[in-house]
Amino acid sequence: MRVRVLGACVAVGAAAVCGVAPVAAAADGPYDRWGVHAPEADLAYHGAATMAAGRVDVRFTPRNHGPSAVPDATVRLRWSEPLADRQTLPDGCARTGARVVLCRVGALDADGLGEQVELRVRLRGEPPEVLLEMDTVWSGGVVDRNRANDRQRVLVLETGDAYYF
Repeated sequence: MRVRVLGACVAVGAAAVCGVAPVAAAADGPYDRWGVHAPEADLAYHGAATMAAGRVDVRFTPRNHGPSAVPDATVRLRWSEPLADRQTLPDGCARTGARVVLCRVGALDADGLGEQVELRVRLRGEPPEVLLEMDTVWSGGVVDRNRANDRQRVLVLETGDAYYF
């Protein structure tokens, strides 16, 4: 059982009285950054990326290995090269910086697959390679202690070949 300290202040007349008291945690298991018991899941992203003529096509499928369902999730895709100014992105995806796109993957059942996400981005110019980094930025309050499989790094060469992750 985990023990935490609860702090509180109470107004008494014109003064405030503050104190702390130990509080036992309600359950064992993962805790969020505020020390509150949180459900646990294990998110993963697997797919492929290809690049030709400054255009990168990415497709990936989100998966939740459980044990809890995820009410909503968002993945960040970061590029080592800047994106072209104009992009046409699918519903649920938005550009948030010169090299960053966020895509909502939605709810994921425990031990379930999400819908495949497909997007195409254009890079500025036609670089010979680009490093794509993916990671979860929102998981609906669910804790993922195995961050190894929801963080992907893939070097994509301008060959038109598929690079799997």
